[in-house]
Amino acid sequence: MGPTIKDVAKIAKVSPSTVSRVIAGSNRISKATHQRVRKAMEDLGYYPNANARSLVKNSTETIGLVLSRSVVAALSNPFFPEIFRGITSVTQEYGYSLLLSSSKDYVQEEEEALRMLKERRVDGLLILASRANDSLIETLVKEKHSFVLVGRMPGIEELHWVNNDNVQSAEKAVDYLTELGHKKIAFLGGSPELIVSRDRLIGYKNGLQKAGLDFDFTLVEEVDFTEESGFKSLERLLERHPDLTAVFAIDDLLALGAMKAIKEEGLIVPDDISVVGFNDNPLASYVVPALTTIRIPIYDMGVQAARMLLQKLKGEEVTEYQIVLDSELIIRESSMEPCR
Repeated sequence: MGPTIKDVAKIAKVSPSTVSRVIAGSNRISKATHQRVRKAMEDLGYYPNANARSLVKNSTETIGLVLSRSVVAALSNPFFPEIFRGITSVTQEYGYSLLLSSSKDYVQEEEEALRMLKERRVDGLLILASRANDSLIETLVKEKHSFVLVGRMPGIEELHWVNNDNVQSAEKAVDYLTELGHKKIAFLGGSPELIVSRDRLIGYKNGLQKAGLDFDFTLVEEVDFTEESGFKSLERLLERHPDLTAVFAIDDLLALGAMKAIKEEGLIVPDDISVVGFNDNPLASYVVPALTTIRIPIYDMGVQAARMLLQKLKGEEVTEYQIVLDSELIIRESSMEPCR
């Protein structure tokens, strides 16, 4: 059996209740007593029970991170490790832990997220994707749980979220391609259930309209955010439109898969087909040719979302409910004027 509070109290020459108050962070304990108790805990190797602490402080000092996909799928996309990095930089600053929740489908996602809150395993949630008619978010709002969304959810005014302007960012990418002279531009998107996919498709359509080009649904592929999906999508697109000259992909992994498919068809990027991605993940500048892409501040999105949630949980003033971060078009070697 390990050391107990009574053992700590005996070494520190205080009462067990004083040890409990030090553990709970009470400001009624003198600095000298606090240091003496902490030293006794360290010397004895005593670690407070997390469940007991949460009861005393009415806080788990943990936030939940809800993924809309499996951990394996998430970690294969460089977007998620980068946003994790931003989130953990803030949780460490506040002394909070992070509990990761992943799921095989949306039903399990909602059940697990609500269970974490109702079982008091976490104080609040960060949600890394939103869908149209998202019942999880609707339930969280209705039951007044603390959470912040990375993304946006139309129709709910009081929602706290951090996002980049996906419509404007996608439009920026298409503007660039049409200004180069491209007229037949394919779109590689994600699931139409996801708000981010819908917003980037709207931006694509807006860019075409500004250039006087008609929207053609046969130039659109909506798939998973994986390199393999980008590869297969581009193969299908080339079967339908062998004369396309540019591809806009709403994720860099889709773009990289498309570039591989273009090369396997005996074509050259960008001489035959230009490719523009989205996110500017670390691979974008190392592939050959280097990928033109939309850079969004992924790390900062994690920082802002985590800080907003922890400010809410700590009762601090939250100055902005909804934060929209800027994006930037990064022009590299995968794009040029059409040659065919």
